[in-house]
Amino acid sequence: MSSRIVVVGGGTAGARLAERLPVTLLGEEPHAPYNRVLLADVLAGRYGPEVTALPAPRDGGARHEVRVTGIDRAARVVHCADGAAFAYDRLILATGSNPVLPPLRGLGGGRLPAGVHAFRTLDDCLALDALVAPGVRAVVIGGGLLGVSAARALAARGAEVVLAQQGEHLMERQLDAEASRLLRRHLEADLGVEVHTECRVRGLRCTDDTVEAVELADGFVLDADVVVIACGVRPRVGLALEAGLDVRRGIVVDDQLRTSDPFVHAVGDCAEHDGRLYGLAGAALEQADVLAEVLLHGTGAYRGTRALTRLSMDALELAAFGEATALPGDDTVRLADATSGAYRKVVVRGDRLVGGVLLGDLGAVGALARAWEGDEALPEAPLLHLLTHDGGS
Repeated sequence: MSSRIVVVGGGTAGARLAERLPVTLLGEEPHAPYNRVLLADVLAGRYGPEVTALPAPRDGGARHEVRVTGIDRAARVVHCADGAAFAYDRLILATGSNPVLPPLRGLGGGRLPAGVHAFRTLDDCLALDALVAPGVRAVVIGGGLLGVSAARALAARGAEVVLAQQGEHLMERQLDAEASRLLRRHLEADLGVEVHTECRVRGLRCTDDTVEAVELADGFVLDADVVVIACGVRPRVGLALEAGLDVRRGIVVDDQLRTSDPFVHAVGDCAEHDGRLYGLAGAALEQADVLAEVLLHGTGAYRGTRALTRLSMDALELAAFGEATALPGDDTVRLADATSGAYRKVVVRGDRLVGGVLLGDLGAVGALARAWEGDEALPEAPLLHLLTHDGGS
């Protein structure tokens, strides 16, 4: 391949492309590409930071601490903050996403007070690692997958953790109410995390620009030495907007991951395909693989990703996929064991498996995931077979 390919962004999608293609990879972070999925395990002390490293680019074409400031689409050149410029025949935007910082008192000015961190980057993880010790009071704001992961990691380090979730239950995007209750029970009873749901945070109390407490909307105050903000992510689309590309919630791409400029592609968290943002490592990898085929061979099409969410928390294993909440007319099968805390549920629409949740024993998750990802008609067998260890096969 003789064309010049420039990739902006050294995250999961960018690193995958650099494995498969001869590219110039421009990463803003000071670190070589790493796996964000493992950051919670690093914070929990299970792994060292080196375990997160992703394979190096095949041609060594990675540059770190390079901030791209603009795209000249007419000249096909990207410009960087240090004055460097890189010509391209194909440009791939893999700019990822930024953590959402809610409009809280004490978070003004675009700078976080000491002791307050998002949980998005390796630097965030290392900063939290330096602050956390047994007895440290930590408040996690946000009860989605990232917030739950951060809370269990902090608890594993001996911190006194409070998890504040504005919604009705934890991990609302992945779990139904019953599964969420079991997850909450595990966090509270087994890990010692204090969980508050339907709980709105009003602001932070700081002294000398250092956090001291979190104030809730009802006036209750949570003392805090450390605050983790885990309120979701927002695609980084600034470069694309300034370059005049089509942007809605993310950078709009077609089935070949092309933007509105045929010489510019987008993959990963920043890309919006068929009206959908994924924000998942599995989708970023799948998009990168499809784009590599498109650029190498002129073949391949991206049709969307059916991704499974998994979370391991000491005594609890969790997996969720698709639509966990049934619609009218759907068939639902549940198996629950209150003693062990195990829970399995699948949702079937017509002859298709459309979603499921498993906590505890995940023996059936492989077969269930294959049935869901394949989107094929289910065999004519009692639905209960879907929840056996062999998935009914």
